[in-house]
Amino acid sequence: MSIEAGTATAVILADGTGRYVIDGVPAQVREDDPDTARQVIVDRVIEHARQLGSPVPFRSTDPDGTWELVVQPNGAVEVVEATTAPEPPREEPVAEAASTPQAESIAPIYELPARAPLHERPPARSTWRRDPDRDPVQPVQRPAPAPVAPAPAPVDGTSTTRREQRTRRESFIAAPAVQPPADEGLRGFLARFGIRLKPSQAETARRADLQCVSQHWPGPRTMAVANGKGGAGKTPVSILLAAVFAKWGGAGIVAWDNNQFRGTLGWRTASGPHDATILDLLPQVPYLLSTETRSADLAHYVHHQPDDQYDILRSKPTDLADRQRVEPRDVDHIHQVLSKYYRMIIMDSGNDESDPMWRRMIDLTDQLVVPTTTRADHAEAAALLLEALTDQGGAAAELAENAVVVITQADPHAKAAEIAKIKEGFAGMVREVVHIPFDPAIVNGVLRFDALRPETQRACLAMGAAVARGL
Repeated sequence: MSIEAGTATAVILADGTGRYVIDGVPAQVREDDPDTARQVIVDRVIEHARQLGSPVPFRSTDPDGTWELVVQPNGAVEVVEATTAPEPPREEPVAEAASTPQAESIAPIYELPARAPLHERPPARSTWRRDPDRDPVQPVQRPAPAPVAPAPAPVDGTSTTRREQRTRRESFIAAPAVQPPADEGLRGFLARFGIRLKPSQAETARRADLQCVSQHWPGPRTMAVANGKGGAGKTPVSILLAAVFAKWGGAGIVAWDNNQFRGTLGWRTASGPHDATILDLLPQVPYLLSTETRSADLAHYVHHQPDDQYDILRSKPTDLADRQRVEPRDVDHIHQVLSKYYRMIIMDSGNDESDPMWRRMIDLTDQLVVPTTTRADHAEAAALLLEALTDQGGAAAELAENAVVVITQADPHAKAAEIAKIKEGFAGMVREVVHIPFDPAIVNGVLRFDALRPETQRACLAMGAAVARGL
């Protein structure tokens, strides 16, 4: 049967919008994501093929490439030719989570000052210094390995040969992992029709990030989200990290508002059936650490997030700091309780680097996350914090070197050059730099992961993977 009876073309953009032409009639589509837009267009091409009673050649262009297809009246789709889009080069060590459109005229609003190498810099001016009287976190003393007795000499040459063969033998069980076919984009759409294609580089990278955030580590892990400047994005980053690790890694995630004054973690998250804060939990520490405690008893003090499946331990932002003073030993007690019941503790922090709560948080941290926006003062505060930790040496310097910087784009009009300038400024200071694009769902109100745009969700997944690689 001839396929010349009708033709169809479509162009689908990453934001879910697109245009298509069926038998010479143009139309547009606007959906939440490109997958939904693709399905809408294909359904209309299938309907056109049914009306004609013959196959319809269909050319589809989307972020994954250009595809020459044939749509059958029975709904089947066949691939005639595929020209995939060139994969963008991956930047190392700086990870770009989501692409940002390039403006025609790009001029940076500010310039980060050039920084000398770490060994040539004068001591950084920071309000934080490690307290010499505070007990440092003691490294675990590992026992020396027991001496290994030498293997007895072989009796004859035959036994030696067999032993060597057993050593070299490959297991019958071991087998190379089979990569599942693509399940995203047009490649994934075609898989529904039995056309199995390998995943694109973008989908392969996403699968690798999912593998990172879904793993479980032996023993609890603690991460601190810190920047000495208010409004740098500490609370949103804390919430989004908790959501990412809970969404793909499962239960056992808690975000803790380790803030002496006006912590807003409780304002940006859902409330449980009570108003409990860390002040209510502290008197119950002995009981919560006892063998009589049930895991469900902790629900009296934390606020579960039903949409994103993690818990929140709030401070009390309605009280002044002097009415809810928390001492370093209290931080230790809270951390002991949370380490008993959770596999991952994410500590949101305040702006005072001299606060004993802040100092003790650093001592307890396994992974440091430093958020900043595209504002110069936020970026400078982040850099000063990293330099101050580096100057301390030891564990503090290791935290700074292994840190992840997260650039949250609070300004929708921020230029690509501004973001690139900040990334370049931090690239030599930390392990990874991740960019979160502007999203109105991050700015105000209760923050839920599913309310984010698809490109923001992908960027948050990349952020979580960058953090996980350091644990």
